[in-house]
Amino acid sequence: MDFLATLQTSPAALAFAAGMLGLCMGSFLNVVIHRLPIMMRAEWAADCAELEGREVPDSPVFNLMNPRSRCPGCGAPITAFQNVPVASWLALGGKCAACKAPISARYPGVELLTAVVSAFIAWRLGFGFALVAALAFAWTVIACAFIDFDTQLLPDRLTLPLLWLGLLVNVGGTFVDLRSAVLGAVGGYLLLWSVYWGFKLLAGKEGMGYGDFKFLAAIGAWAGWQTLPLALLVSAGAGAVVGIAMMVITKRGREVRMPFGPWLAVGGIVCLLWGRDAVIAYLGRFPA
Repeated sequence: MDFLATLQTSPAALAFAAGMLGLCMGSFLNVVIHRLPIMMRAEWAADCAELEGREVPDSPVFNLMNPRSRCPGCGAPITAFQNVPVASWLALGGKCAACKAPISARYPGVELLTAVVSAFIAWRLGFGFALVAALAFAWTVIACAFIDFDTQLLPDRLTLPLLWLGLLVNVGGTFVDLRSAVLGAVGGYLLLWSVYWGFKLLAGKEGMGYGDFKFLAAIGAWAGWQTLPLALLVSAGAGAVVGIAMMVITKRGREVRMPFGPWLAVGGIVCLLWGRDAVIAYLGRFPA
């Protein structure tokens, strides 16, 4: 009880606790980011084989829990000590303990990002149900962002539950009223659906995937239809800045495809935390 009382009365303690929790969750998100696309491809291959009448070969169990994490270079199991977020990577010098193969700095990067975002959300929202919900939202969009960055896929396994969870969270008006949440889900999907077909008709090619529609629909379900313009503005702005920077640095042309999911994730977090304030500042009120 004393611990809970401290979290309720001390924003610093709450932010620290959320940051530590985010650090641990970031370690799990690394597993999700790596394994979920592999699981999806295995399921697609099995579905194709079944449709073609071919026998689906037995394969070892592979999911988010099994098998244990291993070094991709030598296959050595990762021990509990080597799974300590950030600290184990630093202690090992960014290398496998067995074969000394380099371990990507992105693993501790995801852990630190999740910790910082979690701590800031706790500082912003304070103790309560809204904090728990917002952390679940942030962790999910971080996973979506990195999976899309790696594979240009936004898995239905993440975007659709995120959408439904947003509607459930807002049944009691946690972030917006339920009407705004429902209209946000519908409007988010239709906005990017319209952009997709408009671009395809004009340019003769696809400019984004259907996963982006569902992702923006999920953001609308959490933050309301009123914040959708802000979500698109922030997403497009962040994507444009990073895209131009990458073209300058890599000296590659505009034909290089860039995923939109990471920037939608940024826009979603901004809208959840500041969307209402931004709309009120612009319109003088938050329309129902």
